[in-house]
Amino acid sequence: QVQLVESGGGLVQPGGSLRLSCVASGSAISMNVMGWYRQAPGKQREPVATITNIGITNYADSVQGRFTISRDTAKNTVYLQMSSLKPEDTAIYYCNIRGTAMGDIGLRIFDSWGQGTQVTVSS
Repeated sequence: QVQLVESGGGLVQPGGSLRLSCVASGSAISMNVMGWYRQAPGKQREPVATITNIGITNYADSVQGRFTISRDTAKNTVYLQMSSLKPEDTAIYYCNIRGTAMGDIGLRIFDSWGQGTQVTVSS
């Protein structure tokens, strides 16, 4: 229905920056709630940041002031700008988008996840 493709992960040094992108593909997509989640080795997946269709954002305390979530509705894309990265930010990052899209016979609700992108912060 709606597929999400993530990009932008990689290896960076502590204090560095990285920008993740998540592009949604489908028909007549309307993104309502978008978010980034991460899962570190041996830990549960946790929310990092969310943004609504009207631009309301929420951040985990651990990333507040360092990460910025944004979206480009015209491009069906969600971004996560990560700055002042720390080793504890190392994780697989997943994007999630909830909204509506055109199905075979009409608009349908979707809740899609990206494939995950590895972010490694290390010297």
